[in-house]
Amino acid sequence: MAPFLRPDRLRSAAGLIGASLTVGAAATLLPLDRTSAPLLGLAPAQAASGTCESLMSYRWEGSKDFRNLTCFMTETTRLRRSEYFLKLRAKDRKTAILKLSISLPANFDTKINPKLVRLCEMSDGGMLSRTRCEKVIPATVEVTPNGRAIEIFPETPVSDQGTIGVHMTLFNPFTATMYQLNAMAQAPGDIPVSGYLGSWTIQIEPN
Repeated sequence: MAPFLRPDRLRSAAGLIGASLTVGAAATLLPLDRTSAPLLGLAPAQAASGTCESLMSYRWEGSKDFRNLTCFMTETTRLRRSEYFLKLRAKDRKTAILKLSISLPANFDTKINPKLVRLCEMSDGGMLSRTRCEKVIPATVEVTPNGRAIEIFPETPVSDQGTIGVHMTLFNPFTATMYQLNAMAQAPGDIPVSGYLGSWTIQIEPN
């Protein structure tokens, strides 16, 4: 006969089991906490916040064409105000960008103010420095009426050299889970076709 577990111990056991589940074809990865960050060699400025820079690689779709993009967040707790730095390095782009689109999942339940979204030249960040917006790239930003996509129109095509990215400030979604944000870019040319650049995967933590 299986031993009886009190409800509090049952919840604890369920949490441990849930933490070990994998998503799609991804390997088992545990969320980074502030005590483990120094063991991974993160700078104090980044360890005190949230990061999705190569520490998680959850793949929501099993497609071999999935490309993981790097990003940094100043706060990962649900409903907290956070700065998002969604990066596109030179290796992530093969052409100049005429238009950049970011698709958001349906359950990403937060309002995005286009006035708080900027296209930037970005620093990569590292051991001794934080990811930051170094120079704003003039662009028009629009959010679709259903809130499912951010569309960015640079005043001039953005070169495929260096690291660029999207910096935005918002309140994290209500639901604590993993989210996938997909980047599509349109290159200059006669045919307006957008191509997939990759995806940022972010984790929102419970309070």
